[in-house]
Amino acid sequence: MRPMLASPGDHVPSGDAWTHEVKWDGVRMLGDVSTGGTLLTTRNENVATTAWPDVTAVGPERDLLVDGEIIGLNAEGLPDFRTLGERIHVRGAAAARLATRVPATYMVFDLLRLDGRMLLDRTLAERRELLQQVDLGGWQVPASYDDGAMLFDATRQQGLEGIVSKRLDSTYRPGERTHAWRKFPHRFRGSFVVGGWRPQTGTTDRLGALLVGEVTPAGLVFRGRVGSGIGPRESAPLKALLSPGADCPFVDEVPRLDAVGTHWVEPLVVVDVDTHGRPPRPGQDGRLRQPSYQGVRTDLSPADLET
Repeated sequence: MRPMLASPGDHVPSGDAWTHEVKWDGVRMLGDVSTGGTLLTTRNENVATTAWPDVTAVGPERDLLVDGEIIGLNAEGLPDFRTLGERIHVRGAAAARLATRVPATYMVFDLLRLDGRMLLDRTLAERRELLQQVDLGGWQVPASYDDGAMLFDATRQQGLEGIVSKRLDSTYRPGERTHAWRKFPHRFRGSFVVGGWRPQTGTTDRLGALLVGEVTPAGLVFRGRVGSGIGPRESAPLKALLSPGADCPFVDEVPRLDAVGTHWVEPLVVVDVDTHGRPPRPGQDGRLRQPSYQGVRTDLSPADLET
C-alpha cells in the first residue's frame, strides 16, 4: 500500500472542520504489525524493515497498520532529515551499529487497520480517536492542534519543516494526493558566497547552476548546488559578475558529482538563496535542501557574512 499524500496549500485553513499537525522532516513509512512481526515500507512500497532495527524493536504487540514518519533529532533536538541521511540506504548489521549513534523515532499519525479491521473508510477524526487508545510501545503519537495559523508561526520560529492541515471528515485514500490534506512547508532565506558555476546541460558556456558556500572561521564550507531560479534572463548577468579562479575555493571536499565540469571562481559574489527547511547551522555538515536562487546581494561582501 502507498500512503495518502497532501497537496500544496496556498493558505492555512481555519475552522472546526480542520486539524493541524507538525510536518516532520523525516522518512515517510507505513508500519504493518502482525503475527509475522513488523514490516516497514516506504512511500514507494519498498521494504525497509532491516534499515530501522531500533524502530521495530520498540513497536507494539498488536495487529495494526499505521502511517507515520521516522525522524532523527539533530544536535539542537529538532527533527532533521540530514541527521538520517547516512542511515537511509544502510541495512542489516551496519544499520544496527548506526542506530546506536543515530537513533530514530517513529512518529505515528494515522491508524489504517486495527485487529484485522481496515479503517480506510472511517473519518480521520475516528481514526485518530482509535489511535490515541492503542498502546504503540515505543512509537509516538504526535499532538494535533485546532489553530493552524498559530502552529504555522510556532513551527517557523522553532526551525521546523512546516505543518500539514487535514480535514477531520477525510477518509484515507492510499496513493492519492488529495486536497483534504494540505501541506505548508517553511522556506528560509540565507546569504551564501559563490565558489563556482556549472554550465547548462548541453552547453559549455551558459551558466546553469551555482556552487555556493558558507563563510566560517575555517574558510568557505560547501553547501551545495543551486540551479532552481536561474533562467536565461539571470544566466548571462550572473556569469559576468564571476571572476575565474585557479583553484577550488572550498575548504572541504566537494563531491565528485558536483565538482566535475565546474568552473571555479574567486569567492567574491554573495547571493541570496531560499531553502526548504532551515539551512545547516554554522559548524554543521550538510547541504541546502531544495535551494532556489533569489538574487545577488550587491550590498554584501563575504566579509560581511563572517560569524
